[in-house]
Amino acid sequence: MTMTASHTASETTPIAVGAAAPDVALPDQDKKDWKLSAFKGQKPVVLFWYPLDWSPTCTKENACFTQDYSRFGKYAEVVAISIDSTWSHKAWQEKMHLKHRLLADMQRKATKDYGLFLPAANISQRATVIIDKNGKVAWVKVEADITKERDYNEVEEQLKKLA
Repeated sequence: MTMTASHTASETTPIAVGAAAPDVALPDQDKKDWKLSAFKGQKPVVLFWYPLDWSPTCTKENACFTQDYSRFGKYAEVVAISIDSTWSHKAWQEKMHLKHRLLADMQRKATKDYGLFLPAANISQRATVIIDKNGKVAWVKVEADITKERDYNEVEEQLKKLA
């Protein structure tokens, strides 16, 4: 399927590059509200979707991500999103010493708005969405194998293109 800029996501079909990014308004691990729209006109945003706190690949991935946080933070605001609760995020962040914000999408609204929902498992796909500073989707990558870690070099290369 060819996706055009006018293509919006269904719950399970990833949003198209060039589409206007749906606003994301979610609480983080400290129950502080975070809004994508706050960054429009300011800087790009990277939304890292991952399936579940505490799972093996997600734990490894978030540990690597927090270790390399400055690598991405110099280009964009970066947050991680899963369907877990703020309480789970807080416990996981403290146990793992994570530096980045973990957004709780318990209602699955943002996950569905971006077309990253896996209904059979009731979780999100492992995906990366980069939003440019004008609020448009600049890049989308959904990992074909949910058990495999994303390619951070690929994400960094995409961010450099927006710099």
